[in-house]
Amino acid sequence: MLRLFTLVLNLLTTISLSGQQIKIITELESQQSTYQEIAFKIWKWAELGYQEEKSSALLKKTLSDAGFSIQANVAKIPTAFIAEYGSGQPIIAILAEYDALPGISQKAIPTRDPLIKGGSGHACGHHLFGTASVAAGIAIKNWIKNNEKKGTLRVYGTPAEEGGAGKVYMVRAGLFDDVDAVLHWHPGNNNNANPGSSLANKSAKFRFYGEPSHAAGSPERGRSALDGVESMNQMVNMLREHVPQETRIHYVITKGGEAPNIVPALAEVYYYVRNPEVANVKTIFERVVKTAQGAAIGTETTMDYEIIHGLYNLLPNETLSEVMYKNLVAVGGVKYNDKEIKFAEQILDTYEGDYNIESAEEITSYSLEKRNGGGSTDVGDVSWKVPTAGMSAATWVPGTSAHTWQAVAAGGTSIGIKGMLIAAKTIALTAQDIFTDSDIIIRAKKELEERIGKNNPYKTLIGDRDPPLNYRN
Repeated sequence: MLRLFTLVLNLLTTISLSGQQIKIITELESQQSTYQEIAFKIWKWAELGYQEEKSSALLKKTLSDAGFSIQANVAKIPTAFIAEYGSGQPIIAILAEYDALPGISQKAIPTRDPLIKGGSGHACGHHLFGTASVAAGIAIKNWIKNNEKKGTLRVYGTPAEEGGAGKVYMVRAGLFDDVDAVLHWHPGNNNNANPGSSLANKSAKFRFYGEPSHAAGSPERGRSALDGVESMNQMVNMLREHVPQETRIHYVITKGGEAPNIVPALAEVYYYVRNPEVANVKTIFERVVKTAQGAAIGTETTMDYEIIHGLYNLLPNETLSEVMYKNLVAVGGVKYNDKEIKFAEQILDTYEGDYNIESAEEITSYSLEKRNGGGSTDVGDVSWKVPTAGMSAATWVPGTSAHTWQAVAAGGTSIGIKGMLIAAKTIALTAQDIFTDSDIIIRAKKELEERIGKNNPYKTLIGDRDPPLNYRN
């Protein structure tokens, strides 16, 4: 409580911006049209995980043109990259995402209307994520150059956050081993920099193999792979009663057969297992595997499974979060113009709830409560290796959920761009603080060491498999 009171008191006395901070903000504002064009291009391309060829190329070119050296195709991932400027310590990293989601295509209008029927869309706002991170990186690069500062700045291009765990493979490849601090953000429906956590997550595709046969003429000869999938799903649904209540288990049947009159020879189901604790995810996932094994025995089919991704829970770093929160308060929130208010009102009519449009202007109060979000992120693995802090900016209309057409729509308008610039400014100012004050990194690293402890080392959940570059196929 005393620490929180001290933080608030410090904010009240340090809310004014320095001349260098104002210069960084002014530079970012002057480049708004450039970054808007980049973001909207990526929004329109809406490339899925590990397929972000055009999006990755555009961000790499933007950074290269600004004076960064580019290391492409890192960690055996064609669309992953590291852009670097400067030399020596400290080494500060900014994360950039740019993958879209399948099946949520939407025009930038406040009524449901897909841009491409059945197409993908940026329902998690990663077009804004990647662009803001690049913008912040270039602004800090210019500050380093103009002020002859020592240190190294990196922008990490991290593909396939949505189920592909791109960052996990980059962590496993040792690409973060020498980094001192990591900054990231995410689009959202409010502005906050609270040190919250996320759910650990492990996923796999379970494939059942049966014997095809004519379903009417000779059903006795068939062994249905789909029966295997459905039996597994039934057992998992009974398992839900006997797992910790914070657990989340989701599945979709990705292959179910070819025709009703053919006993399916192949069926596949895709599972996610989530819990706030990595140890629980490991245990529950093994129980899910047992249901698959039992289903195969009972239906006289065979089964194998492919681990797609495994994510650790996010370890928030309060030391870095306090710095980021201070800068977010200084930058401020999103103020809508008349056109944006009209758009927002129409969006609000599409879902239930009492939400205040003006809340996009507010900064959520800082809280030290270790709140677990309902989702998962591969930033979690990064945070177990390097002190990490993140924030959210109001790129969507208040009340909008991620992974919805409403999020895609707002992300294709000036509302999304305004939130994107808030994130770019906040991350740039936070990076500047870390480069300027070496004590921040010392305290942040000590906090991470204490949080993990000596008996709880990081060990990836994905084993030695290669990145699943075709997991969306």
